Amino acid sequence: MLSQAEIARGSQGAVKFLWRDVSAPFHFDNTFEGCLHSFQVMLLVAPIYAFYLVVHYADLTVEADDGLIILAESLRYVVDWLLFPVIFYEIARRRGWLERYPRYIAALNWINLPAVVLLLVGESVSEIAPPAVAALLQIGLQILFFYWFMMATRLALGVTWLLATVLMIVNWVPSYFLSLIVNRFLGVSFPPI
Repeated sequence: MLSQAEIARGSQGAVKFLWRDVSAPFHFDNTFEGCLHSFQVMLLVAPIYAFYLVVHYADLTVEADDGLIILAESLRYVVDWLLFPVIFYEIARRRGWLERYPRYIAALNWINLPAVVLLLVGESVSEIAPPAVAALLQIGLQILFFYWFMMATRLALGVTWLLATVLMIVNWVPSYFLSLIVNRFLGVSFPPI
């Protein structure tokens, strides 16, 4: 399990990407063992994400029962977390970035901890805010998450903004389609804005 020192170091490194701090990538071990160890963040984030889902589903009409929602969302969580590292491994192999792969994936794993906390806060505020404010908050958070991903990509891989944008799209599009599939499977109806 992750120690408090590891959690503090990983969270600090993750936040440093937002400030464009060039030391941010060095908070993460650049070995495959360190990369694999960083996937334990998935277990650390799971309860926070589960609470986010409870808040998120509060205003939604869903055809599926609670057990099916838990199963589908649990599977989505695991698949979504592992999808980009698998896709990016092939990209890294073809581009000659395998030596940077462990640090980059570890950084992305650690970014999920503060990002999910922000997501929970944003969803909670959206529940009580007027619809226009809630919509702006959601857009603002999405922009922040895109920027965070691109800064981590730029600093950990040393790539241009254009390539960071392409990798962000490669990350986001499969995740978005997975979300659409799960929502359709569960029969989610979103409230009108």
